[in-house]
Amino acid sequence: MIVFRYLIGEVFKSQLAVFLILITIILSQRFVKTLADASEGELPAQLVLELVALKLPQMAILILPLAAFLGVLIAYSRIYAESEMTVLHATGISEWYVARVTLALSMVIALAAGALTLHLSPWSAEREYELMEKVSSDPGLATLIPGRFQQTSNEKAVVFVHDISREGDTLSKVFLAQQATEEGGQHSVVYAQSGTVTEDASGAQRLVLSNGRRYAGAVDAPQYDVLEFGRYDLQIREQQVEQRRRKLKSLPTAELMQQQLPEAVAELHWRMAIPLSIPLLMMLAVPLSKVNPRQGKFGRLLPALSVFLAYYILLIVGTNMLQSGKLPLAFGLWWAHALVLLLAVGLLLQNRAGAQRLKARIFGRGEHA
Repeated sequence: MIVFRYLIGEVFKSQLAVFLILITIILSQRFVKTLADASEGELPAQLVLELVALKLPQMAILILPLAAFLGVLIAYSRIYAESEMTVLHATGISEWYVARVTLALSMVIALAAGALTLHLSPWSAEREYELMEKVSSDPGLATLIPGRFQQTSNEKAVVFVHDISREGDTLSKVFLAQQATEEGGQHSVVYAQSGTVTEDASGAQRLVLSNGRRYAGAVDAPQYDVLEFGRYDLQIREQQVEQRRRKLKSLPTAELMQQQLPEAVAELHWRMAIPLSIPLLMMLAVPLSKVNPRQGKFGRLLPALSVFLAYYILLIVGTNMLQSGKLPLAFGLWWAHALVLLLAVGLLLQNRAGAQRLKARIFGRGEHA
């Protein structure tokens, strides 16, 4: 039990460290990109953290298999390099026992990955679509940036605000140019000393301006009307929410299983491939982590990563072939998993006593022949 806890602890610590490093790097890049969109006025600033958080499950399912694989590889390579595994083998701890311990941990991680890829990730993708639809229907007042001319999303008005309060609801020195909303109507230009942004019961935003002037008239007419006001209410209607075309990644798994289209089958097999790959990769990492103390703990890192990339290239190619109908739907991605399983079992069995005797008999007969 002590050896079991020691091996589990070493592997899990390595996996957690790799996962946190990778997810921090990718989330940082995503955060910078989303923040840049917000600074350009394409997104409301209050949605930045929510959009980044919704990307977290989708990123985690891609990082988790790599972190699980590298965690086993790094932990066991260190144990081999520091001759701890030699001591464990001398006390009766075989490589097969180490593989069984690793497999037990992999099942727990695979269950967590299954919950992410089958349930949480589709939900987060759907929620992201809903937020982006809401942003596209917003009239543009929620994304106002001081000192910049901005066109509202309905393309009927241009707004310029000199300054905005920290709370975001009080504007100073507001300029508003508005097109006629109907044929024969008047174009208008409004300037006000201050303004506020409010929402009515239906959620539509209103711009309330104070102490200003409104100039209105036709573009080709020399006459125009001038109106001085103390309060001017303007409602920029929200556009009807345009339903974006959903990708299959946002569909719940239960709905996906009811469809028989090649694209849906490919998406379902890809979702299942993430949790299925984790036990296979962790088993494969056990024999691949065996290094000579002189090689150092990173001696097998490059070949092992090559095997990992080959596996995932097979999964990607298989998914594309399923989508295009070039591969029978019954095959799915099972063939890629089977190849990796055979490789992992073969590497694990090659050092067992029975396999060594069988190899000796085969090569012995070949020499006598």
